[in-house]
Amino acid sequence: MAVFSLTDSPWENGLRPPYVERVYGTAELRAGSDVLAVAFDAAGTLWSIEEEGVLRGWSSQGRQQQRYYLSDLITVWSFSADGSWLAGGNDELAVWQVGRGDTVRQLARGNWITAVGWDWQGRRLVCGREDGGVEIWQVCDGRLVRHWPGTGTPVAAVAFSPDGRWLAVAGEDRHIRVWETSSGKLQVEWLGHPDRIAALVWSPQGHWLISAGWDSSARVWRLDASDPLMLLNSHAEQVVALAYSPDGRYLACADSDNLIHLWSDPERAVLARVLQGHPDEIRCLTFSPDGRRLASGGAGGALLLWDVDSGTVAAGNRQGLRHRLAYVAGGCPRLASVFAGQTRLWEVATGRTVELDAPPAAHSLAASRDGRWLAIGGADHYTRLYDLTQSQSPAVLEATKPPIGHLTFDVLGSRLAHTSPADGLVWIWDTTSKNPELILIEAADGCTLEGICFHPDGERLAAGGLDYLATGQRTGAVTVWHLPTREQHYTIDVGVTALTVDPQGRWWAGAAVDGTVCLWNAADGEELAVLPGPVGRISDLICSPCGQYLAACGEDQTIRIWTVRDGQTRVIREMEMPVDTLAFSSDGRLLFAAWVNGMACAIDFAAFIDD
Repeated sequence: MAVFSLTDSPWENGLRPPYVERVYGTAELRAGSDVLAVAFDAAGTLWSIEEEGVLRGWSSQGRQQQRYYLSDLITVWSFSADGSWLAGGNDELAVWQVGRGDTVRQLARGNWITAVGWDWQGRRLVCGREDGGVEIWQVCDGRLVRHWPGTGTPVAAVAFSPDGRWLAVAGEDRHIRVWETSSGKLQVEWLGHPDRIAALVWSPQGHWLISAGWDSSARVWRLDASDPLMLLNSHAEQVVALAYSPDGRYLACADSDNLIHLWSDPERAVLARVLQGHPDEIRCLTFSPDGRRLASGGAGGALLLWDVDSGTVAAGNRQGLRHRLAYVAGGCPRLASVFAGQTRLWEVATGRTVELDAPPAAHSLAASRDGRWLAIGGADHYTRLYDLTQSQSPAVLEATKPPIGHLTFDVLGSRLAHTSPADGLVWIWDTTSKNPELILIEAADGCTLEGICFHPDGERLAAGGLDYLATGQRTGAVTVWHLPTREQHYTIDVGVTALTVDPQGRWWAGAAVDGTVCLWNAADGEELAVLPGPVGRISDLICSPCGQYLAACGEDQTIRIWTVRDGQTRVIREMEMPVDTLAFSSDGRLLFAAWVNGMACAIDFAAFIDD
């Protein structure tokens, strides 16, 4: 078995590994792991730093322009106000030049750093430590300017006033202390919130300090008042991130419902609008220099770029949907992709884009083995079935509830199955007549529908998923249906996140919730083997056309290959980004991978598994 680390990856500096034959598409606004800080520079480039220590630069259209690998040992990050510098802390404080990705300074070690912030001019840096100590550093010469000893309570958030005169510090004891930076004198102390204080920000004129609390409120403070001027209470249970537009027009507050509230007058609690659609937990916010754009970043690598005045998303995968692939066989093989609702089609050999009259909000897709049929499931009730041998409009197949979750063809392409996850149904259609043959009710025995596949004999279909209610103390189930009799053949009480079948029909394989891969005898469902897998969820699991290999991708940002004959892990390779979906070419020579950022690549499979 071979294991390849990211630090050794030939993706660094934009170089392709030798096993990658072609890359399709361009990198869209999506990071590879949790986004911890964001900032715009003076030129309008958006910069993001993520949990794995990767710094990325993005254009105004959300296309990746630059990428640097910094350090995955840093736990807290902060950009300077102009986006030109980046500071990170663990047990020491380090500074990078953003446009180059170079480390310019490392400052003294000490207790673990829990919060970092810049003054508005980018000249001084403040860090709060686990013991409650606070330090101000001069960046140009690395000199310690001011130190306040620890209180015994970790620092949760720090913020300089715009003129640099005041430093606000929030502790895990829920107190907010404002210090005069020149004298070190404590100016005021507030018991800020009844729960944790997640963030602090000053208004651009320095009139107010805003604190974000896990008590559903953001509070507006003034230095000459002992109580908050206003409680902004219309948020969800936790307010998690703050940003103030440079022109002072808007205060942005993100909450635990993944909503962003834009306040036009915080002192009077005037709410301008609420931005909806960030797909996961929000960790950070920042405004563009002109105040017209707002960037939000968070869990799962999610990044969105908002038009502030209209409240619309200018760039980013708002739906948070998986990137799906299908290999379309034929004289000129093509690769079909659905990402962020858009369908794309490329010639495999050249990468040239092929036009397709696709639905505006695609959700899933599948291609028949012979390349004649392409099915695209929509975010609506419908699957569009394209006959690629003709130029006519697609047939429209209706499900009961949107969206269309999964699609699969039988070996001959004579039948198409699609899922309606909202009601647990699997519909089976005749591709010639375009009429439904069968509807399977509670197809995965009352579980979610995470995967479906036809057996090569065409008489059986497996549907698998998860049991979030844990009925019967199980993680989920895989149910195998005998289609001629319309009856359940057997049920395996194992929850799966992906499902595939041996091309020779000997076994089913499912990705279990613990990251292992289970093989079951197709005849009776008896367990044949359990293959070791990653820590975390497997996103996709497929079998090679020859039946010798299983391939999986998942949350750990790897593609791993097993040999079915002996159940051994053949290779694990770390990718440039997490991979959502995999697909083999008909002859098994190419393995296609769909990254979470909208790009896809063609991999020479023999070279990939060569130790």
